[in-house]
Amino acid sequence: MPEGLQMNYIVASSRDWNREGFANLQLYAGSWEWAATPEALTEAVSRLQPRYVFFLHWNWKVAQEIWSRFECVCFHMTDVPYGRGGSPLQNLIAAGHDETMLSALRMVEAMDAGPVYAKRPLPLQGRAEDIYIAAGRLSFDLIRLIVETRPQPQPQEGKATVFLRRRPEQSKLPMTDDLKSIYDHIRMLDAPGYPLAFIDYGNVRIEFCQAELQKGEILAQIRMCPRTHTPKAKGKK
Repeated sequence: MPEGLQMNYIVASSRDWNREGFANLQLYAGSWEWAATPEALTEAVSRLQPRYVFFLHWNWKVAQEIWSRFECVCFHMTDVPYGRGGSPLQNLIAAGHDETMLSALRMVEAMDAGPVYAKRPLPLQGRAEDIYIAAGRLSFDLIRLIVETRPQPQPQEGKATVFLRRRPEQSKLPMTDDLKSIYDHIRMLDAPGYPLAFIDYGNVRIEFCQAELQKGEILAQIRMCPRTHTPKAKGKK
């Protein structure tokens, strides 16, 4: 792009917790646009011809006509090539990790297999929503780095480990007397749009959130509903 011409950028995210970080980006040079749906993304890409498209917690597959034509950057919550694939936060916590790396990747056809722009450490303490918010803030730091320095992404090195996307039925609390495992299970699912940890008691489903582990006990909020009624995931409308 010719020197001095205004750059256009798109931030694509399906989570409102990233809107504050996006608002701060608008203080930087260039034109910034938010896309929350595939339709909005397609329209914005066609109209703006962006220099970069940044994907933060995006729920849909990106069309090849977008990632092959434009420099698309996604953020994955593992130290790739370890942990490519679905449900990275939940799989990391279930595997006992208390820290990970947030990786900024160029989007390619294979999931999470693209070259890496940069990585930053990310702690995994607290509720899933808190971790996602922290990851979003870190992602915006990396966005600023990429826009300012335009680094050349480097190929991933090492053997790939692939995570499987978790299924809703896996939210059921594990049968264990290990309180730390139960606490981790509750907190790793405690975010808008995710099926909460649950147990079934007869025809009643009991869901758990806002868990705290202290002095040998777990304190948590619960929600009870008939099992025949499938409640919406927390935060969904």
